Amino acid sequence: MTTLAQEPPYESHEPSDEPWGGPEVYATHDVTNQPPPLAPYDASDDTALLEGVRREGAGWAEDGLRRLGRRAGSAEAQEWGDLANRHEPVLRTHDRYGNRVDEVEYHPSWHHLMRVAVGEGLAGAPWADDRHGAHVARTAGGLVWGHTEAGHGCPTSMTYAAVPALRAQPELAKVYEPLLTSREYEPGLRTPTDKRGLLAGMGMTEKQGGSDVRTNSTTATATAEPGVYTLRGHKWFTSAPMCDVFLVLAQAAGSLSCFLVPRVLPDGTRNTFRIQRLKDKLGNRSNASSEPEFDGTVAWLVGPEGQGVKTIIEMVNCTRLDCVMASATLMRKTLVEAGHHVRHRIAFGARLVDQPLMRNVLADLALESEAATTLTLRLAGAADRAVRGDEGEAAFRRIATAVGKYWVTKRGPAFTAEALECLGGNGYVEESGMPRHYREAPLLSIWEGSGNVNALDVLRALGRSPAAAHALFGELSLARGADARLDTAADRLRAGLAEASETGARRLVELMALTLQASLLVRHAPPAVADAFCATRLGGDWGHAFGTLPDTADLDGILARALPGED
Repeated sequence: MTTLAQEPPYESHEPSDEPWGGPEVYATHDVTNQPPPLAPYDASDDTALLEGVRREGAGWAEDGLRRLGRRAGSAEAQEWGDLANRHEPVLRTHDRYGNRVDEVEYHPSWHHLMRVAVGEGLAGAPWADDRHGAHVARTAGGLVWGHTEAGHGCPTSMTYAAVPALRAQPELAKVYEPLLTSREYEPGLRTPTDKRGLLAGMGMTEKQGGSDVRTNSTTATATAEPGVYTLRGHKWFTSAPMCDVFLVLAQAAGSLSCFLVPRVLPDGTRNTFRIQRLKDKLGNRSNASSEPEFDGTVAWLVGPEGQGVKTIIEMVNCTRLDCVMASATLMRKTLVEAGHHVRHRIAFGARLVDQPLMRNVLADLALESEAATTLTLRLAGAADRAVRGDEGEAAFRRIATAVGKYWVTKRGPAFTAEALECLGGNGYVEESGMPRHYREAPLLSIWEGSGNVNALDVLRALGRSPAAAHALFGELSLARGADARLDTAADRLRAGLAEASETGARRLVELMALTLQASLLVRHAPPAVADAFCATRLGGDWGHAFGTLPDTADLDGILARALPGED
């Protein structure tokens, strides 16, 4: 046993000239083999993204996209995303005097994110832009600016989606559309027409029905003023309650109908919009989601009575595309994070990025990411052309958006989990940002109709509109003969349509998604990408987890495209 007399000489810890008290204090704390911060980086540095933007008619937006990409990847913008999620929205139901106010307070970082998003045209602006590709440019902007954080994409998405639905009532659209398409972000509850820009939300689901909105119990009672009603009921999931106006479903005399509900009435008084609570969600923490109660709430009819679902379906088509976009964004963001980490981390004597099995994982993720991004931009192109009267593209959009919503959002959770694992234990720590992305991923499959809802919607589209199936197979035919595995899958899909059933809806829609993604990659991506995708996703030469590409896959070619600048 060591006695006091035998202890080593005492080492003085008196203050020294060295920072933090001298190197001897932290002799065991040298930081080595840790990657440097990713930021600043260019979130638009994505070959598949830029090629898709040009291909879908928005090449004119590339300079702005590059500028936005640098801003999204800046240390400042990345910190905004972190702070907006660490300092969550707070509900204030009453002011200090006991008056009902029903306001939600956000951290300043949320407002910084929103101001850029709206100013860059990521909300309703494309509806006021006559340039071809305006809607593609907006989607591409979302794929880039979404590298900051996902929650604030909810109000911008709903604002974008509200415009075509509101056009069902031209008198209302005349008043509100110029403000919903504005690039001015002006938070705070005030008379809508006194503001420079507005945000829109929607309230469809109720606790007893969820996606089955036809069971809604909120009632709408007509007033003496034509087109004006009062609502009474309780909505179960209404996000971004600080928006200025909401599209809401309620039961009128003529059955389920759509209504416009402003938070502040034209005379400046507060409309009845009692926020009962904010949801304590798995992810999407920066964005408040609420349960509002209507009781004598003033609302304006949008579209004919009894046509509520038909009226609001235009909004749903838009928000579903944004769910696909947001999933593709999460994939790309987490792939970039994983790629950055493995380039700077050494294990077992070599950089992780040089280890064959890690390269397989990254390449497999890169295939999934490129397929998601390419499909997202193709859907955006269809939406842009459908707005301009292209009936064939409208039919393709109708079915392909539901297919993409089902599949791409389903792939998100598994993808982000694998990307997180590339960072090992570092990825499991909140400071890395990866846990936030992982918690966000499942939401996009749930919102705007869960997996079953979207799969069944595809079956309905096929049953009600022969043009939808024709448009889908017309798209697939553009790649006919380029890859035997794709041709076989397309033939199998055509045969499967004749035996389509609700029980097998997911299996059928999955095949639709994979053949559609493969056809796009065969036509537009390099052979290394297209061949590996077809071999694995269609040819069966694949395992059950990411990182199981065959030995014949061109990993170097895939990674050089997905992670520019790899050395």
